[in-house]
Order: sequence, then C-alpha cells, then structure tokens
Amino acid sequence: MSTQQVSLDKLRKLPGSYARLGWTLLVVGAVLTILSFALNPKHASFGLIMTLTFVATVGIGGLFWVGVEYVSSAVWSTALRRPFEFIAGVIPFLVILALPLLFRMRTVFEWTHASYFKDDPSMLVKAPYLNIPFFIIRTIAVLLIWWLYYHIIIRNSNLQDTSKDQGLTRKNIRTSAGFLVVFALTLTIFSVDWLMSLTPSWFSTIFAVYVFAGAVLSSMALGTLIIVLLNEKDRFPVKLTPDHYYNLGAFLFAFVIFWAYIGFSQFLLQWYGNLREETAYWIPRIHGSWAVLSIILALGEFLIPFFLLVTKPAKMDPKRLVFVSIWLLVAHALDIYWMVMPVYNSANAVFGITEIAFMALSIGIILTVFAYKARGSNMVPIGDPKLQRGLEFHL
Repeated sequence: MSTQQVSLDKLRKLPGSYARLGWTLLVVGAVLTILSFALNPKHASFGLIMTLTFVATVGIGGLFWVGVEYVSSAVWSTALRRPFEFIAGVIPFLVILALPLLFRMRTVFEWTHASYFKDDPSMLVKAPYLNIPFFIIRTIAVLLIWWLYYHIIIRNSNLQDTSKDQGLTRKNIRTSAGFLVVFALTLTIFSVDWLMSLTPSWFSTIFAVYVFAGAVLSSMALGTLIIVLLNEKDRFPVKLTPDHYYNLGAFLFAFVIFWAYIGFSQFLLQWYGNLREETAYWIPRIHGSWAVLSIILALGEFLIPFFLLVTKPAKMDPKRLVFVSIWLLVAHALDIYWMVMPVYNSANAVFGITEIAFMALSIGIILTVFAYKARGSNMVPIGDPKLQRGLEFHL
C-alpha cells in the first residue's frame, strides 16, 4: 500500500513526556511500595494484589482488543491497533508483580492455613483446588500462556511492517481465534485465584465475566485516551476522523452498560438468594464507608459515563472522550480497590501510602512499557493490507 497518508517521521516518535511521566510514577510507586511493606506488610501485600490486578486486566484487555480486531477482520480499527499492542506489552512483566506475592500467600489468603479447613469442614470440597502448590502452578501457567500468545501475535504484526506478507494476517487471525477461547478460560482462573479466593467461602458463576467487563472497558479507555491525545496534538502518524472517534466512544458506551449489567445481576441474584456463603461477600460492602464507596462506584463507572456518552456527538467529541477515558480508568482502579480491600478491613475503607503506591506503580508500569514499545515499533501497522481502507473509513 502507499505510505503517502502515513507520516513516516511520526511512526516511532512518541512525545518524551509519556516516558518521563511513566518513569517518574514508576519510581515513586516502587519507593512507596517498599515503604508500605516496611510499615505494614499485610496492607502492602493487598496493595500489590491490586497493582497486579490493574496491570493484568488492562494488559490482557489490550490483547483481547487486538485479537478481536484480527478475528473480526475489522477495517476501521486497523490504524488504531498498534497502541493496543503496546498496552498489551505489560503482559511479560506481570511475573515481576506476581512473584513476591507468591511468597506472601499466607498473609492474604485465608485458605492457605490448614486450620481454615478444620474450622469449616464444608470448605473441604474446595481443598483440592485451593492449595498453594496448585495455585502457583496455575498462576505460572496463566502468565506463560498469556505471554506466548502475546509474543506470537505481536511478532507477526511487527514482522508484517517490513515483509508486507499478507499471510501473516491470516496466521494472526487463526492465532487470535485460539487466543480468545483461551483468554476466557485463563482470565476466569486468574479472577477466581487472585480475587474470588480472597473470600474463599464465597462464589459467583459470573464473577469472571464481571472482571472481564472491567478489563476490556479499562483497556479500551486507555487506548482511546492515548490515541485521541496523540491525534489531537498531531503526533499520530495518520489523521483520524470523527468516525474513528465515534467507534471508540461506542465501544466505551457499550461496555459501560455491560459492566453495570453484570455487576447488578451478580448482586441482585445473590441478595435475593440470601445464602450465607454468598452474602459473606456483600455484607461488608453494603455497610459503613464501604456502602458509600459502592454507591460512588455505581455512579462513577456507570451512570456518569453513560450520560456523558449517550448521544452520537458526544462519542465524537475528543475532549469528552479524553475526560471519560480518564474517568473510567480511575473508576476501574476504584473497582479493584472495592473487590480487594474489604478483605483487609471489612469495617471501614482505608486509604494511605499503600493505595497511593498502587495507583502510581500501576500507571507508571503501563506508561513506561508503552513508551518503550512505541520506540521499538511503528505506531501504525504499515504492512497491514487493510490499513488504506481503514484510513478511508466512514460511517
């Protein structure tokens, strides 16, 4: 295809402010995390679980969107795919966050103590699954599978920039089809292990779907934020149109609704069932300061972005897309905090160095990796045969 519509000098030229901000937050987050472990190791361990969950969901969500783009053979999103590949670049680094937590499992997971099953014989049915060796094997397997699919898809995508081999697109379509199936299974395992098992007596058959909704929504928000900012500042290699913006806004709007639907369905069914093993999860979250946080979360991740994006012009407004994207990323962090921290303190919501470290370290890792990947790869897939049609896309 012709590269006349692609600004070659911007293909690998990301504003230096992205890397500087990323490194600053990464260093601050790392220092605060170390300080948090020195002051309160248990609190810090829960904070590191939040960091692992945030980075993992945003990263694997980015690879999900890449896979969907290939499998659907979408044209409009071709020029936008590469930033999502960069977001998925955090996947190989997840092991760095998971490793220290594997050595502190007894601090955060109640089921790691033999006395737990003795005190509650009804939980013995979960003992074959909830044990430390099997947990570690599952975690390593999930992270390895994610890395393997990431490596194959991204390698083929980058190789196509120079080879212009259309066969690489077909290979990635087949690989992505397999990944989307494996993605559902592995994200379920990750969600059950690192989040649901924090309250081992509790279970929900749609909890993994709830985590999935947050993952794909937050990764779309981050991708939209970066793409719109670069395009509006004339730093993106191609000039995107309001039609591209509309589709990004439409996906945000759709998954805002989907997240709310799954979250409310989960709560309603378990509230109505009123079973002891299910209400154990909800009772702390509907009382005291946690109840206030639950209301804020419902407003922040559903009601407010819903009305901000409900009209067609709103989905095309770059300023509104930037604002809503940042809003949804903060809401996703709040959602993870809401899922994790009531296990640490069920009486009241807590906020301190650990929570600041969680946000700084999470954003720092993602931005630093994004800037690093952007320097090593083209910002748009110039070898993809669909790129020209994607640039000419109109609703």
